[in-house]
Amino acid sequence: MHKVYLGLGSNLGDRRWNIAEAVHFISERVGMVLRQSSLIETEPWGFESQNKFLNAVVLCETTKSPREVLQLTQQIERDMGRTHKRSMDHGQWIMDHEKLSIVNCQSSIYTDRCIDIDILLYDDITVDEPDLQIPHPLMYQRDFVMIPLKEINDNGNVNGNVNGNDNDNENEKR
Repeated sequence: MHKVYLGLGSNLGDRRWNIAEAVHFISERVGMVLRQSSLIETEPWGFESQNKFLNAVVLCETTKSPREVLQLTQQIERDMGRTHKRSMDHGQWIMDHEKLSIVNCQSSIYTDRCIDIDILLYDDITVDEPDLQIPHPLMYQRDFVMIPLKEINDNGNVNGNVNGNDNDNENEKR
């Protein structure tokens, strides 16, 4: 079994319900949710919006590979009404409509969303692929990730490793 930490965020609709529904789908499709952080309300990060976010982190036990977890969480986002998600390539967006079309988005790569699910950590592995990076490359810059992650992390360790070997990554926080 593998341990995966997932970051959840919602700033549209019934945000509490969206987070709860995402946790339900995660437990059905990805694996048993062992822990869930408190919900925290935060300002949007990386774009401007009048809609504040509710954020949380869950710890899940899974038999799925990192790639499978990514595919499952993206499907959960689509099933919950998420209509587009940024591609990691060249700041473009991939539109998830009947037919996929790529649209250039130079001004902002983030937007309001009913649900966002990010893989933060997966065991103590590192993945560096165009569409999958573990640990999440921006998590150390985001209090809305780090505060709930520290709340539920086994050993208080959030430096790219979920098994308790704490390697100090202070430089990554800057």
